[in-house]
Amino acid sequence: MSKHALLPGTGRKLLLVVLGLAALITTMLFAFALPSLNSGPHHVPIGVTGSEQSAQALRDNAPADAWDVRTYETPAAVRSAVEDLDVAGGLAITDDGVDVYTATAGAPSATGALTALAEGFAEQRGTQASVEDLVPFTEDDPRGGGLTAALMPMIFGGIFPALILSSFFPGHRGLRTRLLGALLFSVAAGAAVAAVLQFAAHSVDGTYGVTALGVILGMAAMSTTILGLQARFGMAGFALGGALMMLLGNPLSGLATGPHWLPDGWAVLGQLLPPGAAGSLLRSNAFFDSAGAALPALVLTLWVVLGATLALAADRRGRRSALPRPESATPATDTSQAADPHLVQADARP
Repeated sequence: MSKHALLPGTGRKLLLVVLGLAALITTMLFAFALPSLNSGPHHVPIGVTGSEQSAQALRDNAPADAWDVRTYETPAAVRSAVEDLDVAGGLAITDDGVDVYTATAGAPSATGALTALAEGFAEQRGTQASVEDLVPFTEDDPRGGGLTAALMPMIFGGIFPALILSSFFPGHRGLRTRLLGALLFSVAAGAAVAAVLQFAAHSVDGTYGVTALGVILGMAAMSTTILGLQARFGMAGFALGGALMMLLGNPLSGLATGPHWLPDGWAVLGQLLPPGAAGSLLRSNAFFDSAGAALPALVLTLWVVLGATLALAADRRGRRSALPRPESATPATDTSQAADPHLVQADARP
């Protein structure tokens, strides 16, 4: 037999790896391409106040699959809904014109579409639309470039600990050290990222401590999840975690556009993944006084619990396998004859 012959099962394993990589690339194409091709307003919640006839006219003018029109009693109620992230924007319709309330920091892409909708509606009524941005980006970063750029350090902050800590603290004995190191890294790196965003780039407003806690929770969710998957499933788990965060979570986060700019199903999935939830929590803490922060914080906490559970389950399994196995009992030898010299002699006689 040739010394270069493949080991039994190698062909099947190779086929599974190739098919898995092909599926990963296909998923990446879906995650990046399809949401972009189908981007646009998808049931974006907007508030409207005015007469019943005006509100109904706006509903008739706005495509139902693009806008979710909600009625409020007064302009003040619409403003409060925008500032509390209940809606992405609002319109106050009067006989003199249409007042448009936007929140660019909450939904950058929806802001432009809502303004265009209001201007078209006002033109039909023979009036004009005036726009007031209630929650803008900062003056030093009016387009929110720093907020969008923050997602990549957060994602790599989840991947690097699992990759690097496993090199310094390998095997089962280093598992708990790796888990502790990932959490400590999330605290240090999260605080640093929030400090750069607020004090160096001036890209976010809000209370630094609250913003930092949100970034820390986001990094902890990603790092513990990847570390737990790696501990439980090895390199395959690490690859799955990295693909989940980078190839799926990143394009579906909606951080640059707002989640309502993605197709409905993709938007929901993106907000349930750590990158999307981390981006929403950062936006909420940095610009909206933590309004709407409860849901993304809960999602991130569940991911932390999942990652820690996988890591501790792997640790428990490793401890069991490390325990010495009990030696198999050997049958006792009957030494009664050898112990009795008279019996030995008797047996020796013919």
